[in-house]
Amino acid sequence: MKRRDFFRSGTIAGLGAGLISPFSSRSKLWELDRQVKNIIFLVTDGMSSGTFQMADLLRRRMDGRNSNWLQLYHDKKITRGIMDMSSLNSAVPDSAAASSSWGGGYRVNNGSLNIGPNGEVYKPILKKFKDSGKAVGCVTTVQITHATPAGFLVSHPTRQEQAVIAEKYAEENYDVLMGGGLEFFDSESREDGKDLFAKFSDKGYSVALNRDEMLRSSIEKPIIGVFHRGGLPYTLDQMNDRALHEEVPTLAEMTQKAIDIMKSNPNGFVIQVEAGKVDWAAHGNDLGAILYDQLAFDDAVKTAMDFAESDGNTLVIITTDHGNANPGLMGGRNADKNFDRVQSFKHSANYTLSKIESGMSPAAAIEWIEQAKGIAIKKEEAKELLSFFDRVGEGAGPSTIPAPRLAKTLYPYTNVGWAGTSHTSDFVEISMYGPGSEKLPPIIMNTELHFYMLEAAGL
Repeated sequence: MKRRDFFRSGTIAGLGAGLISPFSSRSKLWELDRQVKNIIFLVTDGMSSGTFQMADLLRRRMDGRNSNWLQLYHDKKITRGIMDMSSLNSAVPDSAAASSSWGGGYRVNNGSLNIGPNGEVYKPILKKFKDSGKAVGCVTTVQITHATPAGFLVSHPTRQEQAVIAEKYAEENYDVLMGGGLEFFDSESREDGKDLFAKFSDKGYSVALNRDEMLRSSIEKPIIGVFHRGGLPYTLDQMNDRALHEEVPTLAEMTQKAIDIMKSNPNGFVIQVEAGKVDWAAHGNDLGAILYDQLAFDDAVKTAMDFAESDGNTLVIITTDHGNANPGLMGGRNADKNFDRVQSFKHSANYTLSKIESGMSPAAAIEWIEQAKGIAIKKEEAKELLSFFDRVGEGAGPSTIPAPRLAKTLYPYTNVGWAGTSHTSDFVEISMYGPGSEKLPPIIMNTELHFYMLEAAGL
């Protein structure tokens, strides 16, 4: 088997023969003029087109400039297309199937990580690149064991077993792993008591548990950086909480650190950068959280582009894995003025709801929401919101009081509406910069991106 065929195959012995590569039907489109040394793959999880537009609008009205991503369009620096993200069993993908389509090159059922419907095992793309001699890694704002990074790093029947996925990471030699998910690595949090940090340390990794440790870590060593239980805090909360700001790195900072560690590899590097909590905010109809996390992703886009433009041998891919909740700025006489209220937001919906208690007076709720959101809601609106807490009683909070209820309360003040709380089947935005980006067609299937990246890197 030729080396190139080996990397394209990616299935266990005996399973690949009967499967047609989705690359074959579009192979003539990828007649690249040159190969690239590095690939930076940026994905904002769950970004509907309205999220993209409103984040750019917020940047323009707040900072007087376009978002970094949209500015690339204005400057005609990147090629743009749309991508069909369907999974094997649904037009509406989850993040595991979406990432696996890029990571393994085949569509799988929702919930699966590079495992086909009959048990086919597809080799993940970062393992392919690692085996070819490149440095590889993932950074994310959710658990590093979550679906999107895992789809590039492992093959596993279900995304739900994050503790097992963490063990699989420890068995590999990936160069950069950074995000949340402390509970899956720390011996005191794992049910089996295994200390995965010790295992990484024994293999020569830097272990970083906060922003300062990450920034000070050696660029001569691989790194495992886990900065929070669960996902990392929302950007909006980090911006307005000094302790969070000092303890947790931004996505752009993680991206820069990853580049600094991997760029010295003579064979190049490949990294996935994920803004995972854009998706979480969409599920919760959390306007402040989704837009400021999208802008944090936009900062990471600039970090990637700054390196790629100076390097000249790096392919940058910017995309999302599916839509979610399809938010948008709705019409009205005061739509623009109302949207500007987002600039006064101080906290996410989760953070805001966590401070409201059963038995709280409407006046106290109004005062707190105005402090958190810059909006003074009406007494009747406060009573309606508090009624949810009173029904649940002690222990009420963001896990029991739906954040979309708060979004409905705030709608008259922001003019931002939501279609629902779940993923959508939208075609998604995809942009490319660098050698070979001019070959991007107007529309592609998700699995084609896997083979394009292999072809671009000469595998």
